[in-house]
Amino acid sequence: MAASGVVFIGFTLLHMYGNLKAFGGHDKFNEYAHHLRILGEPMLPHEGALWIIRAVLLLSLVVHVYAAAKLWRRAKNARTVKYEVKKHTGAIFASRLMRWGGVTLLLFIIWHLLNFTIGKVNVDGGPTNDPYNLLVDTFDTWWLTLIYLAAMAMLGAHLHHGIWSATQTLGLTGSERTRVLAKRSAFTLAVVIAGGFSLVPLAVLTGIIEK
Repeated sequence: MAASGVVFIGFTLLHMYGNLKAFGGHDKFNEYAHHLRILGEPMLPHEGALWIIRAVLLLSLVVHVYAAAKLWRRAKNARTVKYEVKKHTGAIFASRLMRWGGVTLLLFIIWHLLNFTIGKVNVDGGPTNDPYNLLVDTFDTWWLTLIYLAAMAMLGAHLHHGIWSATQTLGLTGSERTRVLAKRSAFTLAVVIAGGFSLVPLAVLTGIIEK
């Protein structure tokens, strides 16, 4: 779970950077989208690198979900007798948030792919063949922006606890100094990524980014 999580951390950072290209305007954003499709040419076919990235992400997702299910089952089987009084500590709350937050993020990812990649759904009824215009039409719809921002809040919480847990799993918190550094790094990365993703929809909704 930690190793597949590291893949997603790297991807979200790069994806966030790409999304911020929208602040450069129509041509800059579409140039970035086009570059993703020709990346690696002529050694790779058109969209070859993009499909490799998708395959790695899909494999990582399968591993991540499988590991989550296996860990949940292991934790459940570890105690066959229920607690008479269950104390809800911060650790238990964080674990629950990770579990249901992960399910929420999975559902959001499916919608996000249908919206921008697979189905290219434009709820505004406009064209879907222009990445920049599709982005603006999507986030110009207030309830879609609200869903997106809620998902980013969940992503931030997931990253915060997930990065901290991953550093422990990978043996990077052997001292008090490294534990403090790991906690600060987890919080900082979570805020940067979730906040960075939230900037574009907020800018569209407030009219800073427009067609």
